[in-house]
Amino acid sequence: MSALGTEYFVLQSTSSSTISESGSRVSIYLSSLASGLVALGFSSSSPRAFASLAFTVLPTVFVLGWFTIVRLIDTSVANIISLRRMELIRQYYAALAPAAPPYFGVGDSPAAHHSVRYGRWSFLFTMASMVIVVNSVLGGATIALLCDLGFKAPLPAAGIGVAAGIAVLLLALRYEHRRLTPVVLTSYVATAMSGDSPGVT
Repeated sequence: MSALGTEYFVLQSTSSSTISESGSRVSIYLSSLASGLVALGFSSSSPRAFASLAFTVLPTVFVLGWFTIVRLIDTSVANIISLRRMELIRQYYAALAPAAPPYFGVGDSPAAHHSVRYGRWSFLFTMASMVIVVNSVLGGATIALLCDLGFKAPLPAAGIGVAAGIAVLLLALRYEHRRLTPVVLTSYVATAMSGDSPGVT
């Protein structure tokens, strides 16, 4: 019982740290993006300075966005696995006495999942998805700007930017779906009872 209590506390700390790290990384990304856009606004009076700054700041923030997305997905996976393992410990606690189950909310009740219901499309409502949308808009805008100022593309730069942004959005969402959905749809309790560990690919 002491070991289980310690493990539950460790898992709870891990879950809290993943949420804290995710919030910090999102704040860093959005702050970098906002600072870059403010700098571009100040340099808009000079076309040469604007172009030089835009092609330096925007790609850098875009790459930072990808790093942020990958890490946010990692922390989401770690958080879900921690919650599933905590649920397993709570089920053991609930099995210790006949009157215990209502206090631990085991089974299919909302309390059994910490009031969180995971489904096939849950990945669309994560912090990673939020950053994916913003970063895709940034990527599309950067491509449009590059076509307009750098290459003087004959095709409408806005259309090229929109197509590039949609392509980046779909690529990032597909990556997130492949990482999160197997973890969300896998019952950790079932795999733990069978002696296997939930795979994350």
